[in-house]
Amino acid sequence: MNKKTPQALRWLVLALFPLTLLSGCASSSSSSGDGKAAPREQKAAPREPMTALPNSGVESEQTRRAQIRLELGASYYQQRNYSVAIEELKKALAIQPDYAAAFGMLGLVYMDLGERGQAESSFQNALRVAPTDSEINNNYGWFLCQTGRPKESIAYFLKALNDPLYRTPARPLHNAGICSLMLGDENAAEQYFLRSFQVDPLNPVAMYNLGEIYLKRRDIERAHFYSQRLITNFDPTAQTLWLALRVERLARNRDGEQSLAAQLRRRYPDSPEAARLSRGDFGD
Repeated sequence: MNKKTPQALRWLVLALFPLTLLSGCASSSSSSGDGKAAPREQKAAPREPMTALPNSGVESEQTRRAQIRLELGASYYQQRNYSVAIEELKKALAIQPDYAAAFGMLGLVYMDLGERGQAESSFQNALRVAPTDSEINNNYGWFLCQTGRPKESIAYFLKALNDPLYRTPARPLHNAGICSLMLGDENAAEQYFLRSFQVDPLNPVAMYNLGEIYLKRRDIERAHFYSQRLITNFDPTAQTLWLALRVERLARNRDGEQSLAAQLRRRYPDSPEAARLSRGDFGD
C-alpha cells in the first residue's frame, strides 16, 4: 500500500489534552462545511446550491454568479487571504442573500480570525437557511468545541450524521470523540472513535486517538493494532512515531522501541516528542 504524504496527518491530535491540535475537522462549507492549532481539513469543492429553481433561467444565472463568488472565497480562504475571502463571500451573499454555503464559509473564515461573534452569527445564519445540512452542523459543532462549549457541540455532530447520503460521516464522529475527551468522557470518546474507524478504516484521527486511549489503559494489543496501522498506512509524523514507540516500550519490545526512537531522532530532531525522548519522559 502506498503511503500518504505527511500532510495527510497534519491534523492528528498531539495528545488527549489540549485538543487545539491537529484534528481540525472542520471543512470548507460547501453546501451550507482537522502543530498546536486546529487546522482545517482539505476543502471540498462547493456543491450546487439547493436554492436554484430548475426552470428559472434568471435564478439559475443568479445561483451561478453566487457560486463563482463562493468558490473564489473558498480559494482565498485556503490561501489564508482572509480579507479577500470575506469580500468574495459577501459578494456571493449580495447576489443570493440566503446562500447557506456562503454563510457557512464566512463562519469558518471568522473562526480562523478569532472573531467569535461574527463566526457565531454566520453559522447561525447558515443553519437558519439549511438547518439539516451536514457540513454546516459539523463545522458549527467544531466551532463550539473549540470555543469552550464542547458539551453543546456533540448534538451538532450527531445531527450531521442524520443524512444517510453524507459523504464523510467519519469526520463528525471523530470530532465528537475529540470533544468528548475535552469533557473528560473517555468512554464516550472511545465509542465515537470506534464508529469513525468502522466507517473509515484509514481515518488517522480515529486511529491515533484510539491508540492513545488504549495505551493509557495499558491495553497493549489494541494500542499496538492502531499505532502500527498508522505508521504502516501513512508516512510517520513525530506524533505517530512517539505513540508507536511508547506502545513498544510498554510491550517490552526493546528492538522495536529503539528502531522507532532512531527514526524519531533522525526525522524530527527538533520536535517536542524528540525532546521528551531525550529526557526519558514517557508519561509512565
